[in-house]
Amino acid sequence: MTATILVADDDAAIRTVLNQALTRAGYEVRITSNAATLWRWIAAGEGDLVVTDVIMPDENAFDLLPRIKKARPELPVLVMSAQNTFMTAIKASEKGAYDYLPKPFDLTELIAIIGRALAEPKRKPARLDDDMQDGMPLVGRSAAMQEIYRVLARLMQTDLTLMITGESGTGKELVARALHDYGKRRNGPFVAINMAAIPRDLIESELFGHEKGAFTGAQNRSTGRFEQAEGGTLFLDEIGDMPMDAQTRLLRVLQQGEYTTVGGRTPIRTDVRIVAATNKDLKHLINQGLFREDLYYRLNVVPLRLPPLRDRAEDIPDLVRHFMQMAEKEGLDGKRFDNEALDLMKAYAWPGNVRELENLVRRLMALYPQDVISREIIDAELRSDVPDSPIDKMGTRNGSLTIAQAVEENMRTYFASFGDNLPPPGLYDRVLTELEYPLILAALTATRGNQIKAADLLGLNRNTLRKKIRELGVSVYRSSRGN
Repeated sequence: MTATILVADDDAAIRTVLNQALTRAGYEVRITSNAATLWRWIAAGEGDLVVTDVIMPDENAFDLLPRIKKARPELPVLVMSAQNTFMTAIKASEKGAYDYLPKPFDLTELIAIIGRALAEPKRKPARLDDDMQDGMPLVGRSAAMQEIYRVLARLMQTDLTLMITGESGTGKELVARALHDYGKRRNGPFVAINMAAIPRDLIESELFGHEKGAFTGAQNRSTGRFEQAEGGTLFLDEIGDMPMDAQTRLLRVLQQGEYTTVGGRTPIRTDVRIVAATNKDLKHLINQGLFREDLYYRLNVVPLRLPPLRDRAEDIPDLVRHFMQMAEKEGLDGKRFDNEALDLMKAYAWPGNVRELENLVRRLMALYPQDVISREIIDAELRSDVPDSPIDKMGTRNGSLTIAQAVEENMRTYFASFGDNLPPPGLYDRVLTELEYPLILAALTATRGNQIKAADLLGLNRNTLRKKIRELGVSVYRSSRGN
């Protein structure tokens, strides 16, 4: 029997497009411009699936959804909205919608979702407290952010392990915290640990705790982050910096759901959701023998890549307004950014990503007396933020460490991290690769992605530079001036 799709949208053009597309796909279609008619059809038992806009002349779909789920809990409802925010996706999930699509939407994707919804067992709606509806933990209306919102909305009521990747400053901890705050573990603790910020010989103790006398200086028993996060979420930031011994312990937790403290013998059961994050290429680390492949696949159950800010520049005005509102709540005077200033910010490469943008907005609001931030102010600030040449940053001109000294110091630390053991074979090639990546990245950052200038700065042929960029996976920063 042909399924009947009920469509509600106050935009006549969208109604026409949906009617034609769904009819061609083999469905019976009934269309309306208001919520009252839609509700009358649903209450009468009509329709096998609903496609509805959020904002309609007589009622908001989010107010209608609870009545639909109460009257016909098995009826899938697909919500569309031009208000493409994180909270829209979360509200759609919370109110029991099958899925959420931001406008403008892709018709092929819409029809595919309808097909899945009609074929799948009906899902229970997730519930969030009403006071969780306020605020905007994630900001942006770009296509890249819309996909992130949809993935997070689907993960809220699960305990699946999530691996967040992305450049430094893209908001990995913010995403992890949003997943916790709006998920089923929101009443439990959210505990974060940054592997890169803790001495390698202390990471196991920090994660799993230790018993009295477990090592020199352990005068009392200490709880670890797993114990502190019990019943909640543990965010493992910079997971690529975790030493091998700690990786082995973590793998046991993921496989068996238990761990032992440092110096302890009794296994401890744990109920913690793991969210990991890194700005490194873990597959590259696996090839170098620095990261366990089996742990990678245990952590990478659901991969989520956060885009760099330069790839979602259309979100910059929304982000600027968000950061201004935050600063005003902290007592700073409000400002306005003129359009040319925003255009210049949208053309900038933002090597520090969202964190760099936030710092700039706060600095502008704190230091500039003008009510309107102009293009000239932005141009001066962004020029001052462009890194000096990579050679200057290495310190060979300012009296600090030379390149050779810096490498020597890091190699001593690297060898020390293995204790009495030696690093894995192939060290020479690994070191050259590790040096090549940051050198090329620094040159591209200094030249704002201009590969001709970067090749000249490095003394390389441009084709050679392009080949190395591809091989090493170096992110190419671009300015408004291009190459």
